[in-house]
Amino acid sequence: MKWEGNRESDNVEDRRDSDGGGGGGFPVFGGRSIGVGTIVVALLGGWILGVNPLTILGLLSGGPPAQVQPQQVPAHKPPADDTMARFVSTVLADTEDVWGDIFRKGGGTYQQPRLVLFRGSTPTACGTGQSAMGPFYCPADRKVYIDLSFYQTLKNQLGAPGDFAQAYVIAHEVGHHVQNLLGISEKVDQMRGRVSQVEYNHLSVRLELQADCFAGVWAHHAQNARQILEQGDVEEAMNAAAKIGDDALQRAGGGAVVPDSFTHGTSAQRQRWFQTGLQTGSVKSCDTFSTRTL
Repeated sequence: MKWEGNRESDNVEDRRDSDGGGGGGFPVFGGRSIGVGTIVVALLGGWILGVNPLTILGLLSGGPPAQVQPQQVPAHKPPADDTMARFVSTVLADTEDVWGDIFRKGGGTYQQPRLVLFRGSTPTACGTGQSAMGPFYCPADRKVYIDLSFYQTLKNQLGAPGDFAQAYVIAHEVGHHVQNLLGISEKVDQMRGRVSQVEYNHLSVRLELQADCFAGVWAHHAQNARQILEQGDVEEAMNAAAKIGDDALQRAGGGAVVPDSFTHGTSAQRQRWFQTGLQTGSVKSCDTFSTRTL
């Protein structure tokens, strides 16, 4: 991926030298945890604790919405010589440019999210965020949170290496921010308790697949504007999408594949919707809620 020398975002908070300030114990999110990391912690928790990954997924994505006022922690821009921090700052800036242009052409104004780098744990408006969750987006404070050690997990434990795979992860979380701005994620959350858990899981899958599609929309426009893609980049993102499909993770966890428990979609579905966004560059093409076939 060609990113060196491109603009870096000013919307990056570096909390990696703080003590976390969020307390210990098992992380409890107020409201729905939406992000690639949800399935990562489910898989890793299954390995480490001997717990069914589906049980952990239910704990992370269940429970009533709540607003939590985070404690203030030191935050500053990452150091200029930190290559990985520069990379995520550059990817975030690229998503700002793409979505700013899309919203502007649609007659709106894109409100940029902030991206928080942390280690271990950190307070958020959704509760205590911990590294084991992987990257996640908190709609209550409109921030994307990431412990950069996740990228080693993505490469070494999930088998999805490559810088464009890493960019895909960020673009997916920014996709959740776009859903938040458009009121889509709120509508899904409002269905909690009104429908069965199985039906709510199906809605969650549609929400996650739409975020994958939005990640593809970003890649489409970034490529047209700045030619960021190199040979093998798309394959990296497609491989990452495959490795974090619900069916792939359930197989890797040693359990049975249970479609009614899916919250993010199968590997094939995640690949298909990322590819849809990449090929069309159209937000309208990402309407996962109206289509019968995912």
